[in-house]
Amino acid sequence: MSAIIFDVLPIFIMILIGWLTVKLRVMKAEIGDALSEFVFKIAVPLLLFRTIAAAEFHGASPFRLWIAYFSGVAVTWIAAHLAATRFFGRDDRIGVLAGVSSAFANTIFIGLPLVQRTVGDKGLVPLSILIAVHLPVMMIIGTIMMERAEHKISGKQERSIAKLVRQIAQNLVRNPLVIGLAGGSAMHLLGLTMPGPVESIVDQIAGVAGPVALISLGMALEKYGISGNAGIASVTAGFKLLLLPACVWTASHLVGLASDWTAALVLISSVPTGVNAWLIANRFGVGHSLAASTITLTTALGAISVSFWALLLGV
Repeated sequence: MSAIIFDVLPIFIMILIGWLTVKLRVMKAEIGDALSEFVFKIAVPLLLFRTIAAAEFHGASPFRLWIAYFSGVAVTWIAAHLAATRFFGRDDRIGVLAGVSSAFANTIFIGLPLVQRTVGDKGLVPLSILIAVHLPVMMIIGTIMMERAEHKISGKQERSIAKLVRQIAQNLVRNPLVIGLAGGSAMHLLGLTMPGPVESIVDQIAGVAGPVALISLGMALEKYGISGNAGIASVTAGFKLLLLPACVWTASHLVGLASDWTAALVLISSVPTGVNAWLIANRFGVGHSLAASTITLTTALGAISVSFWALLLGV
C-alpha cells in the first residue's frame, strides 16, 4: 500500500503545485494555458511517437482493448444520463453532459503520467492504442447526442451525421496527437529507427510531458471550482471514479486482456474527468456548472480512487 501511495501521490501533488502557483499568484493562469499547449502540441505527440515507433505488440489486437474500454464507457454514460434525467429531473442536454462528465477520462494530462509511473513503459502501448481513438469517438458521440437533445428540446435544426463526422475528421487530421501516433505507426511498420541525436532530443522532450501536463492542469483548475449542482455532480463524480473503472475491469477480464493491458485500462478509466466535458458544455452553452463541478470533485478525490484501483490491480 505504501508503494502505491508513493506512486500515486506525487501525481496529485504536482496538480496541487500547479493550482497553488495560480492561487498564490506566483504565476498567472495564462502561463498554465501556454504550458498546456506545449504538452498537447509538442511533448505528448513526441511521447506517443516514440512509444508506438518502438512498441512490441506481440500480435495483440487493439479491438479487444477498445471493446473492453468503450463497453465500460457505454454503461457509465447511460447510467449517468438516466440519473440526471430520471432521478434529478433535468432535460436531455444535461443528461448528455452528465454522461460525458462521467465517462470522459483525462487520458493525456493525468492518465499518461499515472500509467507511466505505475505500470511502466509497457503500459504506454495500450494507452497509445486507446488515445488513437478515444478523443474522436468521445467527441463524435458527445456532439451528436447533444445536437439531438437540442433538436428535441428547442427544435433547433440538427446537422447530418455525415457532415458532423466530416468536420471532426478534418479537425483530427491536424490534431498533434493523431500526427504523433501516425508518425510512430509509420516508423514501426517500416522498421525505421531514429538517428542518435534525434532520438536524444525526442527522449528529453517526451520525458517532461508528464510533469508539465500535471502542473498545467493544476493551474487550469482555478477556472472551474464547484458552482452549484453539488448533488448531481457527486453522482457523476462517483460514476467516473468507481463505476467506469469497475465496468472496464470486468470487461477486460471477459475479453481476456493481458494483465498489464488490463491494469493500464483500469487506471486510465479511474482518473478524473477530462476538460473536454467543459469544452462540450462551452460549445453548446449548457451544463457549465455540472462539468466544472465534476472536474473539480473527481480531481480532489482522484488520489484516493486511483490508489484504491492500483491496490486492487496489484501494480
